[in-house]
Amino acid sequence: MDIGLLPAKPKEVDVLCVGHASYDLVFSVPHHPDSDEKMLADAFIGCGGGPAANAAVLVSKLGLSSAFAGYLGSDLYGDKHLQELVDYNVIVNCVVRGSVPTPLSTVLVKPDGKRALINYKGDTKQLPEAAVNFVPIKPKVILLDGHEPMISVPLAKAAKAQGIPTILDAGSVHDGTLALMELVDYLVCSEKFAQQYAGDVKKALSVMAGLSANVVITLGEKGLIWQRGNQQGSLPAYVVSVVDTTGAGDAFHGAFAAALALDMDWLDSLRYASAAGALCCGKAGARLGLPTKQAHWDLFKTGLDDLKPAEYLS
Repeated sequence: MDIGLLPAKPKEVDVLCVGHASYDLVFSVPHHPDSDEKMLADAFIGCGGGPAANAAVLVSKLGLSSAFAGYLGSDLYGDKHLQELVDYNVIVNCVVRGSVPTPLSTVLVKPDGKRALINYKGDTKQLPEAAVNFVPIKPKVILLDGHEPMISVPLAKAAKAQGIPTILDAGSVHDGTLALMELVDYLVCSEKFAQQYAGDVKKALSVMAGLSANVVITLGEKGLIWQRGNQQGSLPAYVVSVVDTTGAGDAFHGAFAAALALDMDWLDSLRYASAAGALCCGKAGARLGLPTKQAHWDLFKTGLDDLKPAEYLS
């Protein structure tokens, strides 16, 4: 698989995001319901979602160019999501449409920002390798969320051959994330992934550092830890008022990819990503919580101390 090697000049893009797109139905509720309980939601929001799709929107909102590759059904929710991507200036040439319905996510958000999710994919299958033609796009950075492994694995291999940095957004352990772990340049995973993969965060950091040159484990309000070769470090989280944590990881990964495209140094890249993730928690709905360029910059420039969570790295 080639990435931008045809005689016709391909379109240059800062970040190509590959993976899952859904439509999110977000309900603000007083608490998560018990068995057979009925309740009235305090608020409702409908918006596009999915890790890679949200990341592509965030990159665009930060002032960089982005493209999304993934699947959207030829239905009401797919049409609404595609229009959102277009409205945010995301390049959608690599979006595949079809008769299978667009995946849906129902999100129940409590007042403390904690959430419960119900995902519905129906008969949606993973896209085959030949489903997407990446040749017309020449990305500086590629972000993969692991949900489309049949197109992502060969893309990651081609990117490595062409010197294009790749990032894996590893939210949970599944076939797609496992297939990509050793192929990417930057393995950025959630605390949930780390615990699923190795049993505890500290062990996961050590093990994954043997698979990828750059490893980051995000820890929510506890910040993050990282390892590059024999170097380890950490950063605390920015302190913000939390409304809904949905999409915080998507924002983090999108901003991290943007930072790489901007050639930021390592710690600034982590701070840049952390600021986006924190701000995303300030509104209900992942897509609607993605910060503006100015709000993100204002928080980012306050900086963070390079602190060390002793419970993980001691």
